[in-house]
Order: sequence, then C-alpha cells, then structure tokens
Amino acid sequence: MQREVVHIVLFRWRSDVNAAQVAAAHDALRALATEIPGIVEITCGTNFTDRAKGFQSGLVVRFTDRAALDAYLPHPTHRRVVDEFINPIREDSLALDYEV
Repeated sequence: MQREVVHIVLFRWRSDVNAAQVAAAHDALRALATEIPGIVEITCGTNFTDRAKGFQSGLVVRFTDRAALDAYLPHPTHRRVVDEFINPIREDSLALDYEV
C-alpha cells in the first residue's frame, strides 16, 4: 500500500540576505507544485516564533509516495531552484521525511 510522504525542510539564511531574495526563493519553491509530478501540495513561509533555533523559513511538501519524493530530489526543475534561489542565500538547512 502506497502512503503519502511529507518532506520538511528548514532554512537558515546568510546574514546578508534581504527580504526580496527570501520572497523569490519562496515563490520559486511554491512554483514546483505545477512543475514536478507526484507533488500533492507545497507550502512555505517565514518563521515567526522564537522556538526555531535560528531557522528562518520552512518548506513542507506532500508527495503521493516515496517514489515521488525520490524523483523530486534529482528533478532538473528542483535542482534549478536549489541552485539559483536556495544555495546562493542558504547558510544551513535541515530536512526530515516521513510517511503518513
């Protein structure tokens, strides 16, 4: 039986990053929902609590199954977003995946 997969990523941005760069990264991540098969839903946004241990943004992607997650990670569109929007401003990130 296939089970949906939830992929969570937390981002800590470099200290010289501005709000426009973060907004562009969020927009590029959200756009993946229409570009990559197997994505059920994508949400992302800026943290507003003091409990995030310095992580400033979060991404949650729901996939149809593990195979969809496995196809997403190396997908050329995902790689382009990571290379053009995330890596230039990322200081650190943390990812977690689980089935629901």
